Amino acid sequence: MGLALLAPLSSVAEEHGANKKKPNIIYILADDLGIAELGCYGQQLIETPNIDRLAKEGMTFSNHYSGTAVSAPSRCILFTGLHSGHAYIRGNDEMPERGNVKDHRAVLADSTLEGQRPVPAETVMIPALLKQAGYTTACIGKWGLGYPGSDSTPNKMGFDFFYGYNCQREAHTYYPPFLYRNERREYLNNPLVVPYTRLDKDADPYDEKSYARYTLNEYAPDLMYKEIINFIDLTKNTPFVLFWTTPVPHVPLQAPKKWIKHYVNKFGDEKPYTGNQDYFPCRYPRATYAAMVSYWDEQIGGLIKKLKEEGIYDNTLIIFTSDNGPTFNGGSDAFFFDSAKPFKSEWGWGKASLREGGIRVPMIASWPRKIKAGSRSDLLCAFWDIMPTFCEVAKVECPPTDGISFLPELLGKKQREHDFLYWEYPDSGGQKAVRMGKWKAIILNIFKGNRRIQLYDLESDPREQTDVARYHPDVIKRIEDIMKKEHTEPEIASFKMPD
Repeated sequence: MGLALLAPLSSVAEEHGANKKKPNIIYILADDLGIAELGCYGQQLIETPNIDRLAKEGMTFSNHYSGTAVSAPSRCILFTGLHSGHAYIRGNDEMPERGNVKDHRAVLADSTLEGQRPVPAETVMIPALLKQAGYTTACIGKWGLGYPGSDSTPNKMGFDFFYGYNCQREAHTYYPPFLYRNERREYLNNPLVVPYTRLDKDADPYDEKSYARYTLNEYAPDLMYKEIINFIDLTKNTPFVLFWTTPVPHVPLQAPKKWIKHYVNKFGDEKPYTGNQDYFPCRYPRATYAAMVSYWDEQIGGLIKKLKEEGIYDNTLIIFTSDNGPTFNGGSDAFFFDSAKPFKSEWGWGKASLREGGIRVPMIASWPRKIKAGSRSDLLCAFWDIMPTFCEVAKVECPPTDGISFLPELLGKKQREHDFLYWEYPDSGGQKAVRMGKWKAIILNIFKGNRRIQLYDLESDPREQTDVARYHPDVIKRIEDIMKKEHTEPEIASFKMPD
């Protein structure tokens, strides 16, 4: 952290020092990581030894769901404990009424064009609640829930410290010209290379030198990791909560050369990605994607080592998960990695879809001597359960949410369970979904007038291939009632869906 911020954050930590026996909480959120892209979830090609070790020492969940199918609303649901039928943010909203928000040169010159739609100032988020319990709070990574100067920047929502991307669009390069330190831009030693810049017309796509312009000086995930270690140094004697909201492995495909070389040696040569599906081109797309995941796994190993060195690992609850399923563009290859196995993950089935591949995500929980090592859970749970869980861990009153604390499950005690989970998503044609026991119901293409509910038995049909709705009218009736009851009209026009 910069010297200007050392004193303020140290003061916050000192104020909370009397609560130092409370457990620390670290929530690690991947970006577009598929449920099967970790070794502990069956991945065969990408190496994730540190995350796998975390799973071996803790609990692995098989029925955990993200807030929804894409980034900003999933994060809103995470931080507020309200599912997508009640949440304020229900889709990615770039607020184009502000001007040319997708012009990265304009954004560099005018910060009022960056960032996504904010939530109301009175919104209560997890960090504000945990601050009441004496925690020092930090978010390091990607925000996406309020543009600079709005009512819902990270600091205004309860985080003592923020470092990273305020704007999701600016995270479309891992070598950005700036990041945010709290409310201010911090300019980096990176010139602006506009996201989606293609190869030069006369460039040889098989020549590594053709891609040199896309690798610059300061790699954002490196900078974020340094801030995480510094945050631990400053708060190790006090209770803290850290949300590590990394942009990894969201495209573009950019990774440290060491790890790219490792996977080029492992996979062999491959066809370059020339940028025809957006984002930056990449000489070795499969190797680079795997490199991004393994590089981040290495950082997670470094964080765990740091916690152990400081003697606070045993008093730290770590939750690891992903904001939605695997992506389908930018040179990524979910088919090659079988990224959502046993679910489908291609376009229409992974990210931006309420199919299982789009919202069923990995979750690992580790807390030495509290959570049984090597344990597994099939508890039906979702992002809106995080707020009540963390409030129970911190022993602070939780406001009304759609969630249920799963702390009893972590501790091996009797757990109250959801009767159902509900989602709605106003993009990708308009979708609604319900998970109820073994049943998965989904409506697609709502904006085209479709109202037909498809029904799948996930026990026998996890890939959602055989619609059995006509055989179970009683289940369909219950699903219809749930969809009607759980939907509230959104305040934002772009999130409205036909009745």
